Amino acid sequence: MALGQRLELKQGQGLVITPQLQQAIKLLQLSNIELVEYCEQELEKNPLLERDDRDAVPAEAAPAPAPETPGEGVDEAIVREDFSKCEEIDASRDDLYDEGEAHASVQESVREAAPLPATDWSQVKSGPRYDGDEDLLESTVANAGSLKEHLLEQLAIAALDADKRLICVALIDVVDEAGYIRGDLAEMAGRLGAPVKTVLETLKVVQGFDPAGVGARDLSECLALQLKEKDRLDPAMETLLTRLDLVARRDIAQLSHLCGVDANDIADMIAEIRDLSPKPGLAFDAEPVQSVIPDVIVRESADGGWLVELNSDTLPRLLVNSQYYAKVSAGARDKDAKNYLVDCLNNANWLVKSLDQRARTILKVSSEIVRQQDGFLTYGVRHLRPLNLRAIADAIGMHESTVSRVTSNKYVATPRGLFELKYFFTASIPSMNGSEAHSAEAVRDRIREMIERESADEILSDDRIVTLLTADGVNIARRTVAKYRESMRIPSSVERRRLKGAEAAPA
Repeated sequence: MALGQRLELKQGQGLVITPQLQQAIKLLQLSNIELVEYCEQELEKNPLLERDDRDAVPAEAAPAPAPETPGEGVDEAIVREDFSKCEEIDASRDDLYDEGEAHASVQESVREAAPLPATDWSQVKSGPRYDGDEDLLESTVANAGSLKEHLLEQLAIAALDADKRLICVALIDVVDEAGYIRGDLAEMAGRLGAPVKTVLETLKVVQGFDPAGVGARDLSECLALQLKEKDRLDPAMETLLTRLDLVARRDIAQLSHLCGVDANDIADMIAEIRDLSPKPGLAFDAEPVQSVIPDVIVRESADGGWLVELNSDTLPRLLVNSQYYAKVSAGARDKDAKNYLVDCLNNANWLVKSLDQRARTILKVSSEIVRQQDGFLTYGVRHLRPLNLRAIADAIGMHESTVSRVTSNKYVATPRGLFELKYFFTASIPSMNGSEAHSAEAVRDRIREMIERESADEILSDDRIVTLLTADGVNIARRTVAKYRESMRIPSSVERRRLKGAEAAPA
């Protein structure tokens, strides 16, 4: 077989993902917090980028027509889209992956929309606010100390010798945020060169610190320490704490036999345990809770439809400083310096354009979700329709992966509460008569309501729930009912019967 060389020409198609396209894809899947962090990093790296500190245009004075050039920013006309009649969205608008568009204007940016009144979505998140709430929150966060600092402060005034004080410091160091000691005491003793007996004695010193229950090695010991402080740790209670599994199942009969007391005493003991804190350390080390800021706000319009708009608080406002570029590039003599400035200019333009495309895409996807789930917004979770990514992608002319990135880590504030966009995508459960399928979330809510309304005399088994749902036209299997019930952390019918029987027992 002869070997030789030859030259051939072949024609083919391929997809090349440019760095700019990668940036656009990356921005699309970032949450609002991650987006702000990313923009801060770009501001530090790119001297041609700067914040737009100008006041946003009021809603009443915002221009009505949408800008024709994607890089000219997102003004009120783009940020707000009247969806009152739930019409089909024009899928011919600029897609995220259209690289043939002209670059954004250098002096324009992604502009923030007019600020919305605080009552638009703040009450949806946390209810009405009152004067002074901010100061109270700030003072609470400022005064909160860590658990380890609190324990070390108590150790500083404890009367201990140097060896035990060193052991105490080691024990405090392995206390987790819940207040438990998870480390191996025998290993710690070997590391410190101290007898295990001395470490256990020193552990009792730490367990005597505030808060009660700190330094415990398991839940039973944590509860015992708190009951001991209240002088409620009698032999019957000690026995009860050794069988917390029976307490969880509300097996009153077996607990009465083990503890040697009657059912009424067991009920009182369980009530005492429920008043204790299973994680005493959480009163400290409490990091400030980051409130979820919605990316999209849905409000009812005057004609009874829905108004979908982007939340201006989540839109970074950036500008490309063309004057600074012109001034610096005119004085640049070195080729590397000129190339650097050109790269900075291109990156800045692409970032502004990517932010604009991100805003457009989120608004387009959110508007279609609102159109598809109009029944949920009007009547509640029972009218949530089965929905998947492909249905939204086909409706707006985008790829499924784009819709998936848009709905990840994005939240929408509605009159019915604050939801992640992923919430509106639910599995489909077929109906018995061949009519429209049921949403899995709606069926889950129906199961929850059935169980909440059941009486102590008539506890619904999973089979009985299946029968009731089948009568309502839902074709569902028993194992699916059990799976939904367990996902909502609802105990089985046997455990619910025992629990409600204990609650109905005379005191």
